[in-house]
Amino acid sequence: MSPSSSLSPFNYMSRDEWSELRAATPLTLSEEDLQELHGINEMVHLDEVAEVYLPMSRFLNLHVGAAQHLYRVMDTFLGKPAAKVPYVIGIGGSVAVGKSTTARILQALLSRWPNHPRVDLVTTDGFLYANRVLEERGLMQRKGFPESYDLRRLVRMMADVKSGRETVTVPVYRHLIYDIVPGVEKTITQPDIIILEGLNILQTGHHMTGDASPRVFVSDFIDFSIYVEAEEHDLAQWYVDRFLRLRDTAFRNPESYFHHYAGLSTEEAVETARGIWRDINLVNLRKNIIPTRERADLILEKGTNHRVTGVYQRKL
Repeated sequence: MSPSSSLSPFNYMSRDEWSELRAATPLTLSEEDLQELHGINEMVHLDEVAEVYLPMSRFLNLHVGAAQHLYRVMDTFLGKPAAKVPYVIGIGGSVAVGKSTTARILQALLSRWPNHPRVDLVTTDGFLYANRVLEERGLMQRKGFPESYDLRRLVRMMADVKSGRETVTVPVYRHLIYDIVPGVEKTITQPDIIILEGLNILQTGHHMTGDASPRVFVSDFIDFSIYVEAEEHDLAQWYVDRFLRLRDTAFRNPESYFHHYAGLSTEEAVETARGIWRDINLVNLRKNIIPTRERADLILEKGTNHRVTGVYQRKL
């Protein structure tokens, strides 16, 4: 998309233009805080937080404040207090683009605003079918594709959240074992904001096929959506870099589902990672994820070094 196109539904701002929108928003994270928020292969520096994420937290705070005001107005109009309804922020994009890091930084910043101190983070990984189910259905090689998720359960959870249900439970996914943890659930108790992070959160019926597609979609429950994007060659390199890092760390754990990769030479590991990227993640990106880009309210454009280079903001 051309940033200057008058027909585009987005306003494009360079990093410098966007950073000016921070205004007087104080930096509430320290270097120590950031250490806990880094991705596996993505080091985020304080200048990235100050120039990109602080303006974003200010922008989102305005949206959340407007939504909270509207709820209060509706309560007055109806003459009765409604159940507390969390504001839902969705973060989508490719494997290896840095969605999880973006989500963690936003969670930390947004929880420091006085009008919404409780911010929960939910990843759609918890709604993947268990490996035994994927194996039964021949879907292990399509993990991360829409059909590998229990979409009905995910939609039901979002409907419960938006109906003001006091407690909602979410399945837990453990990356080490590459599977759902049986019998373990995370409980969410009416937070002010829920950040929902996942590959396919912006999909609608236009992006899905088959009878398993629900009539209501996760995207229907999202108040504000963010899409994180980068060039395909950068995503491929980041995926390989992450695979190499995991080979030297998590894969060495005997519990790891990918323990058999720990002994690969660097050359073998690079070849393996490129194959997985090409045959699975790139196919999913082109078929299911990129088509949802235009539906986002905000698009973060990343450059080769993981730094955000510009922002597309949907015109009102």
